[in-house]
Amino acid sequence: MISLRQHAISLIAVFLALAVGLALGSGFLGDRVGSSDDDSTVSGLRSEKDALSGQVNAADAFNTAVAPRLLDGLLANRSVLLVTVPGASEGDIAGVKQVLNQSGARFAGQVGLTDALIGDGSAEKLTSIVDQSIPAGTTLRPELTDSGGRVGDLLGALLQRKGDAAPASDADIGSGLAALRQGGFVTYVDNAVGPAQLAVVMTGDKFADDAGARGQVVARFATALGARGSGAVLAGRTGSAEGGSPIAVLRSDASLSRGVSSVDDVEASTGRIVTALALANAARGRVGAFGTGPGASAIAPTT
Repeated sequence: MISLRQHAISLIAVFLALAVGLALGSGFLGDRVGSSDDDSTVSGLRSEKDALSGQVNAADAFNTAVAPRLLDGLLANRSVLLVTVPGASEGDIAGVKQVLNQSGARFAGQVGLTDALIGDGSAEKLTSIVDQSIPAGTTLRPELTDSGGRVGDLLGALLQRKGDAAPASDADIGSGLAALRQGGFVTYVDNAVGPAQLAVVMTGDKFADDAGARGQVVARFATALGARGSGAVLAGRTGSAEGGSPIAVLRSDASLSRGVSSVDDVEASTGRIVTALALANAARGRVGAFGTGPGASAIAPTT
């Protein structure tokens, strides 16, 4: 019988081929095709590029084929909350939900952060709402004074739990979420969000150069939210580990990155599968930085 580790090793090998193929196919070869005047060279390069595209498609097909066996039961008996950041792709969100379903996870609902929250332009209003929404018997961490950290800690207290610890009451969850939504800071579907053990926070592409502290708000939110549960992953598209984007901020700060795993290529089938693998590892206390962007330590977890 093929072991989970053998599956993972095979998958990682394909990921490496995929990364090289994408780099060659979209960059180096594309430049040469555009600049060459020699017909035979152009024809040869196009043929090579087509072959590489075929390899990329084959790798993607392999990912699709092997995912059910690789992920089967990986997150069985685990509940997962999905939190989205403005700019997160609907296709990526659907893809991550699919791999979570394949892994046996129970979907605990989806909460969306708004531009008003990550833009951090209403800090005083947000502080008031957070202070009035803390569940009975709970104290938020006093060192978290920024908007991202405070909201992450509050939502963690409402919607995350470690292991078999008792969750917040339905009344506290309902009133806390409603207050944040009425303030314009989160979105969610009524009666569709509940407590979970794990969380995936999904962001999008690289943040613009004029995004200010938005990346810091998201990174600190993810860390504070994850600290309340059994594990969390911050997942983004290629570019999310650059500049002032959330994963770049997370990976550049050891106090943040040691608590939350990150995946920087969630637009690819590779990254979606790795998100589930990283979440399972995080649940076991193993945190890492995965993908192909700056600060990644590996393409995927080794087991």
